[in-house]
Amino acid sequence: MLMVLLVAAAALVLALLAWRRTSPSARADTEEALPEDVVGLRQEVAALRAETRDALRHLAVVRYDAFGDMGGHLSWSLALLDDGGHGVVITSIHGRSEARTYAKNVTAWSCEQQLSPEEQEAIGSARPAR
Repeated sequence: MLMVLLVAAAALVLALLAWRRTSPSARADTEEALPEDVVGLRQEVAALRAETRDALRHLAVVRYDAFGDMGGHLSWSLALLDDGGHGVVITSIHGRSEARTYAKNVTAWSCEQQLSPEEQEAIGSARPAR
């Protein structure tokens, strides 16, 4: 039993080494000869990736004290953006007796309206690293 396992492991290592020695163009030819179902799956994955570009999937929340006499970081700014930086930043300012909520449209990671430092931080934090 142990001998069979050793022989199988050695064969696997030799096959891997032979595959790594093949040229990239030979490997590309192998990929082109994939079965139709694999090609179909790759096309489906590409279509799903294209659909998710418009999904609001980049988000960040910044919590802070809007007024110096209050603690607890009850105020917050939330950025909800897609891959192109389009979406919305929502801010809720909490005071002692009331709370106000604001929404601002974001286009290409910027906003036509003036942004607070916390809103700018939320948009910056939601932006994926390049």
